[in-house]
Amino acid sequence: MSDERRFVRRVLIVLGLTSLFLLAWFLRTLVLMLFGALVVATVFRAFADRICKLTGWRTGIGTAISITLIVGLSLALIALFGTHVVQQVQSLREMLPAAWRAVEARMGDLGLGEQLKRWAEDIRAPGGSSFSAFGRTILSIGSGIADVLVVLVAGIFLATQPRFYLAGAVKLVPAGKRPLALEAITESERALRLWLRGQLIAMLVVGLLTGFGLWMLGMTSAFTLGLLAGVLEFIPFAGPILSMIPAVLLALAVSPDLALWVLLLYFAVQQFEGYLLTPLVQQYAVDLPGVVLLFALIAFGALFGTLGVILAAPLTVVSYVLVKRLYVIETLHTPTPIPGTDEPASHTSIKA
Repeated sequence: MSDERRFVRRVLIVLGLTSLFLLAWFLRTLVLMLFGALVVATVFRAFADRICKLTGWRTGIGTAISITLIVGLSLALIALFGTHVVQQVQSLREMLPAAWRAVEARMGDLGLGEQLKRWAEDIRAPGGSSFSAFGRTILSIGSGIADVLVVLVAGIFLATQPRFYLAGAVKLVPAGKRPLALEAITESERALRLWLRGQLIAMLVVGLLTGFGLWMLGMTSAFTLGLLAGVLEFIPFAGPILSMIPAVLLALAVSPDLALWVLLLYFAVQQFEGYLLTPLVQQYAVDLPGVVLLFALIAFGALFGTLGVILAAPLTVVSYVLVKRLYVIETLHTPTPIPGTDEPASHTSIKA
């Protein structure tokens, strides 16, 4: 009977773990939204800690001021530039089909029209044109505004009571491993803060350089295209390419020379970002191996879709720290540096 009970218990454990895995898979979008809320809360808490450090105020007051400043500044920017951005987006929406037809005509003159049409048919959604598919994509992005609001509100709740939620998360871990879990979470948050700081700087600089360069070239909707380049800089590798496509299409509709200059501009900005800006920022931020980030982008995109691509970089930062702390250090007993720390961590340092 003892052997039978042991067998039944093992079967129940396997069934329980399988059920939890399936539940997590079906709720993977919700899990990613929770992670997005953690990223938002990290931004709020980083500003709050800076305010408290400069003023000596209590954490609650600093958090309230941080949330008020960030949300208020965002609403102010929307009020100031929202109408202008909407007008330029509308202009882009009206000009892109004409730009695409101009591209088709030029490719036809070069004898590449059929290949271009076949490529467009491959990406075309059933029952509509390639630009109707593009429009549906924009609408699907617009429908995600509700999800963004949920993430923002959840991030505010997490930022106002971080210790409460952290204590609840740590209690899910066996008592003997709770100090290690708390250490791993703390190190992950520190690395995420440093990465976000460096990424925000890169987004700001890339957006300004791109917008100013397009304005100097006489491009229409230069402000919106620069804003798009800055926002998509958050997505590694794929973001700069996605931001370049509409600008090149619009430029190609005007002249091949302008399209070439636009390509050179985006190439120059990315070279500046990759070889000068990023090394300078990473002296004070987190340096992720490029190969790890590239394959993580592909993996998270395959597992979670568009939302996984958007959150691939912060997910990689947190996963990178957790693998180093929980596997390399704790399981393999190999000292290794943790992003955001000055010296290599070791298994014995946690026990001390």
